[in-house]
Amino acid sequence: MLEKYFLDKEDAALLIIDIQERLAPAMKEKDRVIKNCQHLIELAKMIDIPIIVTEQYPKGLGKTVPELQSVLPQYKPTEKTAFNCCGEPACLAQIRNLGRKKVIVIGMETHVCVLQTVTSLLKGGFIPHVVQDAVCSRTEENWKMGIEFMRDAGAVISGTETVLFQLLKVAGTEEFKKISQRIK
Repeated sequence: MLEKYFLDKEDAALLIIDIQERLAPAMKEKDRVIKNCQHLIELAKMIDIPIIVTEQYPKGLGKTVPELQSVLPQYKPTEKTAFNCCGEPACLAQIRNLGRKKVIVIGMETHVCVLQTVTSLLKGGFIPHVVQDAVCSRTEENWKMGIEFMRDAGAVISGTETVLFQLLKVAGTEEFKKISQRIK
């Protein structure tokens, strides 16, 4: 039972859900969320954690915000119209093909696309780790409801620094030094 709370770089993937140009401005917490997402992307690149990026109807909501595009190792988003990333066959195939059990989930909006994806990941036998300070909704009430719903469903709810240091495991490494500098 406790195993679900542990993160290891060999068994984790990072899923970035719909942090898009025309959606982000509606989010009060967008700056904090984008900054925390950048931290998580940087560590994922350093320790070879695969990254999946989705975009909800990019024709209407735009592409992934430039602040994230610029730090991604490659920008190859999976377009979707389903709110649930697992409802998009290409995205679900990407997740399954990684062979990783734990999915670190960040993105927008907590109570819609993030929630529907997380519950589907749980149903599919994955262990989602929702980074609560790297997800947001237009309102705090919707964000809180989404977080509580996902926790009640069985997802692990965590924070950016908790995830970073769980994956790093020890101090003194080059990765630790770089991440420590980033979050100061």
